[in-house]
Amino acid sequence: MDKVAETSVIAPKRASQGNNRREGCLVHIYPTGPTMGQRYTLGEKPVIIGRGEDCDIRIQEHSVSRRHARLEPGADGFTVIDLQSTNGTFVNDVQTTEPRVLHDGDYLRIGNCIYRFLAGGNVEAEYHEEIYRLTIIDALTQTHNQRALLEFLDREVVRSARHGRPLSLVMFDIDWFKGINDELGHLGGDFTLRELANVVHTQVRREDLFARYGGEEFAIVLVETTLQQAVDAAERIRAKVEQHPFKFENKAFHLTISLGVAESRCQEMPASELVRLADEKLYQAKRAGRNRVAY
Repeated sequence: MDKVAETSVIAPKRASQGNNRREGCLVHIYPTGPTMGQRYTLGEKPVIIGRGEDCDIRIQEHSVSRRHARLEPGADGFTVIDLQSTNGTFVNDVQTTEPRVLHDGDYLRIGNCIYRFLAGGNVEAEYHEEIYRLTIIDALTQTHNQRALLEFLDREVVRSARHGRPLSLVMFDIDWFKGINDELGHLGGDFTLRELANVVHTQVRREDLFARYGGEEFAIVLVETTLQQAVDAAERIRAKVEQHPFKFENKAFHLTISLGVAESRCQEMPASELVRLADEKLYQAKRAGRNRVAY
């Protein structure tokens, strides 16, 4: 991960015991790049977030307005106020049209950028925990990332072979995603990825692992699951996504996904080989017309 930086927006006064609500910081978690993991310490004065040179937190992104939002410290903690921005201010993916108090762990979206708000008596420990999360979690979709996927898959392939238990992998991606990006823009594309992840999450068991493999491609590791069981699960996910009504900025749309399924067949193989097999089936589904499961 890129070098982590810290910015003290306003040097905070040392909080007295019992006044922990005034301790807080924002951590940049998306997009990835040099500013990923950067921490902005919040203090006793209001903080302006935007693209303008006079902003306390300056974001050089076209999706961000010159003066986008303000953070106000108060008796209840920190309140976010949208400053009539072009693309809106969102807390946990809900647009804020009225002042809203931030709670520990909330996700603050300013244009195309996402920040995690941390507050409480031990912000330092929470910050380091968040930095660890960034090494295994995809910040945009809140699924696991490719690194976590391959590490989990490595362990499960060995366990599957040792105990003679089945292990399956589902790979899928969005059909015609470029068209969605072209029509809705990158903000709409990001929304689509987040919403898709939310839909699929409801179909994934706690013992399995759901990850963003890269771009619009995702993977689900299904432990102790035969090929046919995995195909059935993939078909349920395909149908669930196809039936889901997506809506971005009052524009309703539907999308479909193509899925490929592979099984380790109780043989120890490199995780990369199982990924290759499932990916091969995914593209077979694409070539066969999309919106289908291949295995």
